[in-house]
Amino acid sequence: MSPTRTGDRRAARVSRRGFISTVVAAGAASSASMTRRSRLQAQQTGSIKGFDHVALPMQNTEAMLAFYRGLGLTINETAQACSVYVGSQMINFHRPVLWQRESFTLRAPAAKPPCGDLCFVWDGTPQSLKAMLDRAGARVEEGPVPRQGGRREAGSSVYTRDPDGNLLEFMIYPSGR
Repeated sequence: MSPTRTGDRRAARVSRRGFISTVVAAGAASSASMTRRSRLQAQQTGSIKGFDHVALPMQNTEAMLAFYRGLGLTINETAQACSVYVGSQMINFHRPVLWQRESFTLRAPAAKPPCGDLCFVWDGTPQSLKAMLDRAGARVEEGPVPRQGGRREAGSSVYTRDPDGNLLEFMIYPSGR
């Protein structure tokens, strides 16, 4: 064997060993990185999907309940709150007996009626919305006016107020959206 061939073999062995060492090290580093990433993903397995409910203090309980029933919404009453169901979401109206208690701190400290500004999606025409609001005894304050909605698309809005004075907006998106 010539010295050149022996050197070539030795260089090839070193080169192969270096290559294998590099691949093994890269695999270990990648595995460690994946483990860190997996742990991080395991800690972050959730995300915010939307609103479950909002809560507002209520002053004129009977008028408020009659109004929201007039809008066709279902209401569940307890001694402390009235839950108004809008699709799969809910508005919790806290009765005065609850929100006026000093010990009740699970609310915004300055929240007193009227403090709500709520926007509903109306699945119908402006005319059918006006008819429903008339039946509920609500006066249209403004609208329909063009607005950009929470769906990130344009629609039109009609504004009114409930008996406590909370501002209610009804967003009407174009048909089929």
